[in-house]
Amino acid sequence: MKRIVYLLLLLSLLLSTTVRSTWAASTFKKLEKAPLGEQWFGIYVDNERVGFYRQKISETADGYRMEGDGSVRMKVMGFSKESSSRELYQVAKNLTLRSFDVEQTINGVSSRVSGRVGDGALRVKNESNGKTTEKVLKFKGELYPGPALNIFPLLHDVTTGKIYKSSTFDAEEVKIREVKVTVLGEEKSPEGVSSLKLRNNLYPFVDNDIWVDSLGNTRMESVRNGLVTTKAEEPKQLGPFVGALAVSKKDLIYDFSLVRVEPPIRDLAKLSGLAVEISGWNDALPLLQEGGQSVVKSGEGRILVKTGSAVVPASVPLVAVAKEAYLKPAEKIEADAPEIVAKAKELTAGKKDVKEIARTLATWTADWLKDSIDDGGSALVSLKERSGNCQTHARLYTALARAAGIPTRFVSGLVYQEGKGFLYHSWTESLLGDAWVAVDPTYAQLPADPSHIKFFEGSNLEDMSPIIAIIGRIRITVQEAKY
Repeated sequence: MKRIVYLLLLLSLLLSTTVRSTWAASTFKKLEKAPLGEQWFGIYVDNERVGFYRQKISETADGYRMEGDGSVRMKVMGFSKESSSRELYQVAKNLTLRSFDVEQTINGVSSRVSGRVGDGALRVKNESNGKTTEKVLKFKGELYPGPALNIFPLLHDVTTGKIYKSSTFDAEEVKIREVKVTVLGEEKSPEGVSSLKLRNNLYPFVDNDIWVDSLGNTRMESVRNGLVTTKAEEPKQLGPFVGALAVSKKDLIYDFSLVRVEPPIRDLAKLSGLAVEISGWNDALPLLQEGGQSVVKSGEGRILVKTGSAVVPASVPLVAVAKEAYLKPAEKIEADAPEIVAKAKELTAGKKDVKEIARTLATWTADWLKDSIDDGGSALVSLKERSGNCQTHARLYTALARAAGIPTRFVSGLVYQEGKGFLYHSWTESLLGDAWVAVDPTYAQLPADPSHIKFFEGSNLEDMSPIIAIIGRIRITVQEAKY
């Protein structure tokens, strides 16, 4: 699991007293293999969620592939840290390290650290700030990656009191650290799951307590008696949190959620159509059409998305919908509030053409609201407070458009930013004539430019929760860019 090393440099100055219990003999059995599959974790400081981490373990012909990625942003007693990372470790059947590749951004500094084990040494290449350095780190005994520390005791001996001494590679500090892991015995985790409790000494003067279930899955880690905790959580619990951060483009998740594209899109202002293949897709997600977009499956975990002039019009028939549903007020979209209705009438006075009305409302919304990375709240609140992120813009425009009699829906997905890649974003679609048209009230675009790729519909955080199935995983390859 991701080691919060920088935080513990501060915490190491704080003495921790721990009451040690008398442990009964453990009934846990030795595991034949590492637990396979995916786990999500929430990271908390003093019970406030400050980040997340995803871990996936899959079996290979000669060992395991351990993947991890996540982001954390915390501030404790004047100490602050912002970190995003993608980790890949190849390990043997006994979980000892063979090779690794870690991309990370820590407090604004990005680096890529990779390496391979051989002949009692770890050969490391560190790429940072345009410079590449290489070094050889010697070690004795077994070397484990961080994600294996909570698992390897269960593959050996889980007798209460058993102590393991080994080495682990720390990708943040690019060094090998000695670590002692102690089997404390069987105990229910703080959430009430029957677990094997472990303790390691990764951090000076403070205990790092771990609860692992009978399958080998980590349930919780606790540093300094719960000041910093990492808890296993269901994706549906983390989905709204991750989704809100992603569309806000906050630093916490920026590097994690950025989707790089090959080749880069040039001259976005002149782009008329786009065809891209997205790999790493979760096939359980719906393929949303309309709004200037068509989507088809191109293989397992792959979809082909066409937008703008790349779409063949007849290939995307208009789906019959109950228009009334997109005219009604909704949570945080107060289309019937007197202030919203009055503003819509004021802005559309004398205008008859529905596209002209929609364009007026979108342009006004973009001008009225000051861009912010923070959610400005509901349409009514943002009308008064005049600031907010893309979600805020989309809510206010949706409320105004519905008040003006234009069926409008809130959508989210990706949008391209030149020189960077695709970022998660929210915008809208309005039913103009006989077609749904993408409208982006953040950038005052009608229609929205063809780099808008729609994944989700709905304005609530729960509507964005499926993002957790693809964020940090998908890759985009441009098949065609039309100008």
